[in-house]
Amino acid sequence: MICALGAAVCFGTASVLQAVAARATAPGTGSGVDAALFLRAVRQWRYLVGLGLDGAGFVLQIVALRHLPIYAVGAAMASSLAVTAVVAARLLHARLSGREWGAVAVVCAGLLMLGLASGAEGSGTGSTALEFGLLVAAALVLLVGAAAGRLPDGPRALVLGLAAGTGFGVVEVAVRLIDSLTPREFTNPALYALLLGGAAGFLLLTSALQRGSVTTATAGLVLGETVGPALVGVIWLGDRTREGLAWLAVLGFAVSVAGSLALSRFGEPEPVSGAGAESGAGPDPSTPASSS
Repeated sequence: MICALGAAVCFGTASVLQAVAARATAPGTGSGVDAALFLRAVRQWRYLVGLGLDGAGFVLQIVALRHLPIYAVGAAMASSLAVTAVVAARLLHARLSGREWGAVAVVCAGLLMLGLASGAEGSGTGSTALEFGLLVAAALVLLVGAAAGRLPDGPRALVLGLAAGTGFGVVEVAVRLIDSLTPREFTNPALYALLLGGAAGFLLLTSALQRGSVTTATAGLVLGETVGPALVGVIWLGDRTREGLAWLAVLGFAVSVAGSLALSRFGEPEPVSGAGAESGAGPDPSTPASSS
């Protein structure tokens, strides 16, 4: 759990830096799968630092997934929103309302319940059908993102966020299906699902943060990376709770995700009006409102 929370700190801090960089980048083709947008954003030091933190977070996440059920790790990843809010408040002087501090406390309470109730990771190894299913899911994420990038701003942000979360969810499950990087594992579809799902998630999340509603995109992200993988872990991989504490795990999971969804409203930028709107200028990336 310490590794899972460490990963959440890395991801949450990276989100602040990457959102600032993405919003300071010129718009791309309109497709959610816009590699050119990623290449423009990566020229900024904030985005590079964010990628470094994402890498560290991914290593910690792998360690956590090797010892905890997917539902516990997924809820910890959702708590990165609480980290994002706190980091933005400290580093960018953004203000958290009493309700937002309350949501941070709710997330922490949910994670405490999960920590008390979680058992060890399940003993299930998954089937070949599940491995190929993950690869298909990762490919679908890429296709949905390419199409969603051309939707109107409202549904665009939701679909891109949900697709990005699903891509990261594929990574969570795939880690459990890969034993080690032996020569045999290079024929494992789960390995390629991990690479494709992670890459698609990064591209779609960058596009979702760059345009559209941060609130809607982040809510979709949380749902995509928590609910589906948790169900796969319980149904197919044998994830369980401590004896007699299933109710506490369910409650902790629900409370953590609910608190994270409440925090997805933090830092939503105000609509641009007046001269800025007429000239097409976006929100100032240096302001707290656009940084989270």
